[in-house]
Amino acid sequence: MATVQQHIKPLGNRVLVKRSESKVSKGGIILPDAAQEKPRQGEIVAVGPGKMDDKGNLKPLDLKVGDVVLFSSYAGTEVKMEEAEADFLIVSEDDILGILV
Repeated sequence: MATVQQHIKPLGNRVLVKRSESKVSKGGIILPDAAQEKPRQGEIVAVGPGKMDDKGNLKPLDLKVGDVVLFSSYAGTEVKMEEAEADFLIVSEDDILGILV
């Protein structure tokens, strides 16, 4: 089975993020997907080459594969893969709020 990284390579200053799984509520109630707020954190699975500056030099990203990041609520574009059961987003580095340590 091919991995998602083999199918999608982000361009420019974008990264491919595997969204974290939704959690069960504190009372143990499992809410339907439509009622849940989607998690705003995930793990980076692929990184683009970087962004060109005004002088034409490539500025590499500060992020790397494996980083667990926090991103803004409406960031990125959702990507669905038939063979992958997880949710993925393509997110600009500018929409990443921080790296969770």
